[in-house]
Amino acid sequence: MDVILPNNVAYLDISFSAPYVEASRVKKKNSKEDKQETLSPSEQTSAMKRLFGFEKEDISSWHRLVCLLNRPTDPASLGIFRFLFGMLMALDITQERGLSHLDYKYLDGAPVCRFPLFNFLKPLPMDWMFFVYFVMFLGAVGIMLGCFYRLACLMFISTYWYVFFLDKTTWNNHSYLYGLIGFQLTLMDANRYWSVDGLRKPRKRNAHVPLWNYTLLRTQIFIVYFIAGVKKLDADWVEGYSMKYLAHHWLFDPFKLILPVELISLMVVHGGGLILDLTAGYLLFFDATRPVAFFFVSYFHCMNSQLFSIGMFSYTMLATSPLFCYPDWPRRFFGRFPEFLQPILPFVSPAPIPSSSCVYPKPPSGSGEQQQEAHAAPKPTTPSFKHKFRAIFTILYIMEQFFLPYSHFITQGYNNWTNGLYGYSWDMMVHSRSHQHVKITYRDGVTGEMGYLNPGVFTQSRRWKDHGDMLKQYATCLSENLPHFNISDPEIYFDIWVSINDRFQQRIFDPRVDLVKADWSPFRPNSWLMPLLVDLSPWRTKFEEIEGSLDNQTEVVFIADFPGLYLENFVSEDLGNTSVQVLEGLVNVEIVDEKKNYSLQPGEKMQIPAGAYHKVYTVSEGPSCYMYIYVNTTEAELQRNFTKLSELQEKVRNGTETEPLPPELQPLITGLDDQDSDNSVIDPVVRLFLKRQKRMQEVKKRREASMIERFQRFASKKYYSIRRGFLMTAIALRNLAVGLPPIEQLTREVAFANMKEPETETNQEERLKDEVGHGEL
Repeated sequence: MDVILPNNVAYLDISFSAPYVEASRVKKKNSKEDKQETLSPSEQTSAMKRLFGFEKEDISSWHRLVCLLNRPTDPASLGIFRFLFGMLMALDITQERGLSHLDYKYLDGAPVCRFPLFNFLKPLPMDWMFFVYFVMFLGAVGIMLGCFYRLACLMFISTYWYVFFLDKTTWNNHSYLYGLIGFQLTLMDANRYWSVDGLRKPRKRNAHVPLWNYTLLRTQIFIVYFIAGVKKLDADWVEGYSMKYLAHHWLFDPFKLILPVELISLMVVHGGGLILDLTAGYLLFFDATRPVAFFFVSYFHCMNSQLFSIGMFSYTMLATSPLFCYPDWPRRFFGRFPEFLQPILPFVSPAPIPSSSCVYPKPPSGSGEQQQEAHAAPKPTTPSFKHKFRAIFTILYIMEQFFLPYSHFITQGYNNWTNGLYGYSWDMMVHSRSHQHVKITYRDGVTGEMGYLNPGVFTQSRRWKDHGDMLKQYATCLSENLPHFNISDPEIYFDIWVSINDRFQQRIFDPRVDLVKADWSPFRPNSWLMPLLVDLSPWRTKFEEIEGSLDNQTEVVFIADFPGLYLENFVSEDLGNTSVQVLEGLVNVEIVDEKKNYSLQPGEKMQIPAGAYHKVYTVSEGPSCYMYIYVNTTEAELQRNFTKLSELQEKVRNGTETEPLPPELQPLITGLDDQDSDNSVIDPVVRLFLKRQKRMQEVKKRREASMIERFQRFASKKYYSIRRGFLMTAIALRNLAVGLPPIEQLTREVAFANMKEPETETNQEERLKDEVGHGEL
């Protein structure tokens, strides 16, 4: 028989995890001796129920498990989460989903290469895409308010998943998580608390929800943390190579008082991230550890909101944490507010009313007092088909979520150096990449003429460089567009060099394969993927030693290549001191203009002429490893000139320089204004020096700005971004309703939507970020 608590708490004691034994929480006010005296053996709470929220007998049979998963639960915590999730998604639609720059994202009518999950998926005409986003936004607001809740959920998830599948290049783990939570909420009764539907339909207002509503959400968040921790057991993460650069961020400055940067990276960034992800789900689960979990999880997500551009993810995860608390926590929390605020706050006092979505047990036989309480209890029910179906769905969904991150043996075509399509594996931040060299070669299939394409032509994305499925789509798209430029039956070859987690720069795909005709299947391994040279990973320790031995003006690039292949490279004239040195294997270096070849063995190096092409052939049986060491002589000379100008400017200001400055140096005293920008008398080095100096001043000013100034800058930026999204949506909806207006009117409307904030010094700093280095010389 199920254990039934007294009527005033019986239907709050309904949670599938440790912290939800309401009776034990209420009775903590009594001493242990009082409990033993006042409770009969059948009423005493077992250790298992105190820890997990249910008895062992509750899962001893299928019938009991169905009753457990459909046990009546307080809807308060679920209702608050629904409100927060809907609000965050409404904000996310204007930001990361791209409503504010939708016309730039889809470039209606332009020849653009796109990367949908299914090739038949195409974006709608621009006005209709704005309509899709408008429907998605209305759905998010409906979820937040609990207004026509089920319809709102369908509006949100149908448009959300359409936009999600439309572009694989924007996939990430948190965007996938939003879609999963939206899907789960569609099936739940999250509009039973603090919702417009509750005002419209009293039978839904403050009604119980079945336990599986909480079980799904809590398990989903547990999976996000735990699987992310398991993926961080990767050797690169444990050894501190994945997010090595993060330790230099200002957020870690407090740790620098006691630890060097290297240990901050290893122990705080990587070690702390691993431990938190592995333990967060468990710590949130239990009463005793939940306060500790709240502190570290909140600190972790607040840091992430500053470290990464991840939209609403940090705030969404913060909103999920209270789901692990007692389901009635909002009643106790809002009950502390003044009474005059109660009408606009969520419910506090009324107990939840019965719901057909739940299974209610029979009241126990006992004393007269117990029988009197039983009269007020809901009518006992037995599990129906819908209750059993929901229990089956809950179990299958949880199993699927545990399986999917390890399902890459099925979708082998999406596997590259990392497994699967990035986004559903929870391998967050485990791999960092840098691209040194990308070359796209085309060959006219009729004339045999060869040429090169600018990497990224016909697309705005850069994610295609690392994913074979996207590269195949890109090659197919290029082959369809190049005939418009008199290139018939084109063959497309990609030569992409990537370093993953500070390894050697190496090719990721075979540059000899025409990807237009190359075979690709989502269920077969990619035959033109080059293997990651993991055997060379120990060289990373040597890299650090070599880099540490160089001065600040000397740069180094580490290269690994496969036998029978060669790297064609051009040394800019700015790099006047470039050499190549072999670390492992054998190479031949060909200077193209001189038509000479030089053989190099490990430890040997040679000077590479600037302003010319050369080729490095790997002639050993195994992979070759070599490094380029170079100095940007133009940049070094520029920095020396800057130092001299800075010293001269300081002497003029403190009066130690008595000689008058020549006209070309006068701006060092008077400054540089707009009228001087085209003045040929001013030395170009002086002009560049003053521009960089101004930029540094603006950066310093921004960093030293007060919290109020920073908030004003942030709010202004968000206001104009959101404003543009809604105005462009209004224009699109008007176009769909009544047709296009005259072009002059449309131009004025778009110009009004594009209006920016009044120009300030901080906006000038943003322009200076795009300064073209020493190109003005």
